[in-house]
Amino acid sequence: MLRIEQIEDKNALKQAALLLDRENQRLHQKVVELTQEIARLKGTDASTAQLQLAFLKELLAKREQALFGDKSERRIGCDDRPTEETVPAPRKGHGPKPQPKLPIVERVHVLDDADRACPKCGGALTEIQGQTEDSEEITVIERGFVLVQHKRQKYRCACNGCIETAPAPPKLTTRSDRRGRRYSIEFAVEVATGKYLDHLPLERQVRIMQREGLDVDSQTLWDQIESLARILRPTDDALERRVLSDSMLGADESWWRLMKKGKTKKWWAWAKAGSDAVHYKILDSRSHDAAREVLNGYRGIVIADGYSAYEALKKPGAGGAFTLAHCWAHVRRKFVEAEDNYPDPCREILDLIRDLYLVERDAAGDRTRLAALRTERSQPIIDAILAWALDHHAKTLPESGLGKAITYMLGLWPGLTHFLKDPLIPLDNNATERALRGLVLGRKNHYGSRSKRGTEVAALFYGLLETAKLVGVEPRRYLLEAAVAAITGKPPLLPHELQA
Repeated sequence: MLRIEQIEDKNALKQAALLLDRENQRLHQKVVELTQEIARLKGTDASTAQLQLAFLKELLAKREQALFGDKSERRIGCDDRPTEETVPAPRKGHGPKPQPKLPIVERVHVLDDADRACPKCGGALTEIQGQTEDSEEITVIERGFVLVQHKRQKYRCACNGCIETAPAPPKLTTRSDRRGRRYSIEFAVEVATGKYLDHLPLERQVRIMQREGLDVDSQTLWDQIESLARILRPTDDALERRVLSDSMLGADESWWRLMKKGKTKKWWAWAKAGSDAVHYKILDSRSHDAAREVLNGYRGIVIADGYSAYEALKKPGAGGAFTLAHCWAHVRRKFVEAEDNYPDPCREILDLIRDLYLVERDAAGDRTRLAALRTERSQPIIDAILAWALDHHAKTLPESGLGKAITYMLGLWPGLTHFLKDPLIPLDNNATERALRGLVLGRKNHYGSRSKRGTEVAALFYGLLETAKLVGVEPRRYLLEAAVAAITGKPPLLPHELQA
């Protein structure tokens, strides 16, 4: 019998899909009939049977969504109230953008000698001083590699008692590593930003460099960024101290692939994000011990999703002395996922959550005003959400998508309401999720790390580069300045100091 994964013809696949869909519908109808018959024979409440049938429909819809649906959480026309401020203005075309950061190169165009004759009388054309017809265009100057030969001048005294040599430029590696010393700090910074900022795997960088005239291999590129990471370790430690000194931070984690000796293991990239800095650790587990190592005795406010590791650290003797607040975006996400199968109740709760965000928007970043608005407007909304949840929890099948979303929300309720007491606490942990985006993009492009040292290097560069982006400092420039500061014995240089 031919299996569906063996079919290559598109028309045959379409026909097979139609047949499977019809068979699914037939089997579903049979399940409906049998469920109703069982309920009748048992003498159970018909509403319970209806809940079970709705749950079966939900499972089928979830499977179809996973196969064919999009992943967006955006609810068209439902996330904002239609006000004058939220109605988008008609698009007028993007037009040319100003480019204040680009250097200006002036290029003067003149007539050839043959064209400097008047077509009327044959007289010579002369320049009109100060009169030009101007336009502008953006072009590209190709990057190039050069071999710099450093000649260090030597000096001596007439008495021959002293010979001095001009100092050498700073290097990343020691004198014994002749291969590594052949490349400049600028080169190592270029490779590191290429991989951890622009997500270019080292092999891809090798091919690009070969097209530009440089013959190099990926091991050499790795040697450069590993040496750069080694001298920047104190800077990374200083960055972690800065994040942990913040009164509030967000915590989140995403998986990371470790490819070692032909085997692939799932490690975890942990992020902790303060108000203007983010720090990463890539560890071999997602355990409570790993969470304790990441938070490292932190005593402020931690905002996170419902992952149990953070809650476990709050137990007596577990070592957690922080206040745990939970994320409304994760709660909202659960109801968005259930909305297709339970549109009416989900619409009610999603509208209430939307109203919480509208309060935040109306405060316009003013903490004093936000505290007043949360007392005046957010507290009644929270009361309405709790009443809605308790009402629907009693009449919803626990294993259904809606039932799980309600259980998730009620289980985190104390942490979800902490924001009412402190205007510094945001409604969600989206800032930390955004901070993980670059790391996730890198994982998709170069798949992960090949060694434990590779995970440490990746975490270091992601932290320094993402923090530079957060404070508005050009990442490549920052990395170069930080490396030079480290090599020359200066204190660790954070992006915030470069910004100042």
